[in-house]
Formats: sequence, C-alpha cells, structure tokens
Amino acid sequence: MAEILEEFEVRQWFQQLPLEDFEQKKVLLIVPDYTRTAPLALLFDSLFKRIRPVVAQLDVIFALGTHPPMSEVQMCNLLGIEDKERTRLFYQTQLINHEWDRPERLTTIGTLTKEETSEISDGLLSIDVPVQINSRVSEYDQLLVLGPVFPHEVVGFSGGNKYFFPGISGPDLLNFFHWLGALITNVGIIGVKDTPVRRVVDRAATMIQQERKAITFVVTPDGSARLHGLFYGTPESAWNEAADLSGNIHIKRIEKPFHTVLSCAPPMYDEVWTAGKCMYKLEPVVADGGELIIYAPHLKSVSKTHHKHIMSIGYHCRDYFTKQWDKFKDVPWGVLAHSTHVRGTGTFENGVENCRVKVTLASQVPPEVCESINLGYRDPATINVEDYANREDEGVLLVRKAGEQLYRLKDE
Repeated sequence: MAEILEEFEVRQWFQQLPLEDFEQKKVLLIVPDYTRTAPLALLFDSLFKRIRPVVAQLDVIFALGTHPPMSEVQMCNLLGIEDKERTRLFYQTQLINHEWDRPERLTTIGTLTKEETSEISDGLLSIDVPVQINSRVSEYDQLLVLGPVFPHEVVGFSGGNKYFFPGISGPDLLNFFHWLGALITNVGIIGVKDTPVRRVVDRAATMIQQERKAITFVVTPDGSARLHGLFYGTPESAWNEAADLSGNIHIKRIEKPFHTVLSCAPPMYDEVWTAGKCMYKLEPVVADGGELIIYAPHLKSVSKTHHKHIMSIGYHCRDYFTKQWDKFKDVPWGVLAHSTHVRGTGTFENGVENCRVKVTLASQVPPEVCESINLGYRDPATINVEDYANREDEGVLLVRKAGEQLYRLKDE
C-alpha cells in the first residue's frame, strides 16, 4: 500500500506546482461539497498560498451536482477559512454554489449527437443530449479541479472531468449518463476505469473552451482524510493516475459473500440520496437473498432535492423501470438511476419484482415511509453495532464507515 503523506509533505508538494501555469489568469477552483472525505482545508490553504500571489483572480465553486446549496458558513468551514480571515485574507475570493436548477445560470456549449451517444454507450441509448455548464465559467481563463477519486457507482471512478459533469453542469447530461450507468448496473460499473459513462464525461469536457487543469488525490480508506497521493495535470491525466491508485487503496477483495451486512453511514450522508452509497459499495459482496442494513440513526430525509419524485416511484431494480418504460420515461433519469442503485439488481417478470438483496433502512425515516418506497425498516435503537463486529466467518460483515471503500469478491 502507498505511504501516507504527512502534512509537511503535502505542503511541499504544492510548492512544486508550476507557477507559470497560473500567472495572471482568472482561475475558478472547483471543489467537492461535504459529501466527500477530503482534507480540503489543508489542500485549499496550500494551494491558495502557492498561486494566489500570481493569479489575477481566484474564486471557488462547489461542485454540488444536484445536492442542496450550502451556506457561506458551511463553505468556509470546508475550506478552513475562519471568520476573521474571510474579510481580511479572502475578501477577494468569491465562494459560489452551483445552481443546476436555474436555467439562467447555465450555458449550452455543445451537443452530444444521437450518433455519438449510440457509439459511446455501445447502443444502449441513442439520443441528442445538450451539454450545459454553469455560465460563470465564461468569466475565467482556467478551470482548476481540486477533488478526490473513489470507486463510483455511475462513472466507475469519481473525479477528474466529473467535477464539470455533473459537478457544475445542467440536468440533461446528468440524467443521460446516470441512466446509462444504471442500465449497465452498479455492480457492472463500479470500480472499473474504462466505462461508457466516463467516455461521455470526457467527451463533454472537450467542449469546454476554458483551459482545464486538475489536482486529484486519494485519501486513506479509514475515514481520517489523510492522503496516499496527489497528482497534477490535465483532468484526464491527473484522474488516470489517481484512479490507478484508488483501485489499489479503495477496493477490498473478499473471499465469499455475506448474508448480513451492517453498512454504517457517516454523518456527511444526511439523506438517503447520499447514504445510498452504503449500498453501492457493498452490493457486490451481499449473498443472494441476503440483507444489507443502511445504519444511519442521524438520517431524517429521503432527499431534500428529489423527495417528490422518489416518493412517487420508490426504490426498484432496473428491470422494474425498463419493462414499464412508458410509465416511467418522463421521471428524471438521474432519479431512476438512484432508485435502481439503492435497490440493487433484480428481475421483473409477469408484474412481479424479485430483488436479489433485501435493503433495510435503519434511520429516522418512519416505517410507513420506508414501506411506501419499497425499503425495509429497522428501528436504529434496536441495533447494537458491536453485535455485528468480528463475525465474518459467520457471514456477517460490519462496515463502520461505509460509502467510499468498495468491496468485491476476489473471483469477480
């Protein structure tokens, strides 16, 4: 396993960034929100001290995708900016929420044609897709991504150009490639580098007129936000190196599947929309007919943004939707994709759905709501986490901080 970088080594690394790449440029820094483990305060401070003296402007936009907007206090906390520093050191730095649902904040930079989407998706989908991005990018010379790389249920590995799409993009492309990922299935795509969805994201990024750069990194799988590696270059090259390292760091190979998995959601997953990652990363090692429990006693919400749609359709396997397509085709495809990823693989024959895994939610979401959206319910107060510890030989797995490390069977 790669060595863990100490703080002084991280700061030294940033001192090697070539200043000529940034001189007199207006730079828009694109960073993750609170749903990703990252030592963002350390990284932002190191980067700011290195390039701020030479750039013409340095602003920060949070790659929310369709996640809820953050307050300035939340933004400053993530970046490690104290109150007194905001007005003294960072008064020239704009902190910006991406606004995916405001058409006036989006600009169309191109179109993926039917021919292109058919070729990229190996014929799974064939439609014209407008490529939209946050209109603010036109105010800058360079777009600089600063974000982690993990195994990812939609694109294979996160990071790189994914910070543009869906990070600061419009909904059309987001819905298209999330559904493409769902058609391939979570198990078929997660932790795979070369995927049709990654090719969609990279193709869309070539339509961006501004210069694109990226600093990618790989964090330790223990949740401590320490770093195993940092990479700088184009979004494609920096992502490629980080994805190789993430594949070694973040994928745990297991001999045989488990009949019971307690997948503990960290506090940063405060709605099922993000806590679903506790299923995504563990689905490959749950036995047929087994149960995965998303243990999230802090969680109260299904989705702040997409609640209405999820409550309408519930959680189902892919075939439930594809075999009733006329009924569901007008639901945002990104929501359909989320639904299938949380529920996992299964079949739908003769009007009967048969999902491979039982998915149980142990949270503050009431039992009647869980039932209405096709999830099992468990009162979190009845769960003693330690009862699930050290029982792998019995077919029981406890994952204390789920959502970022991928578990796979060794022979798959």
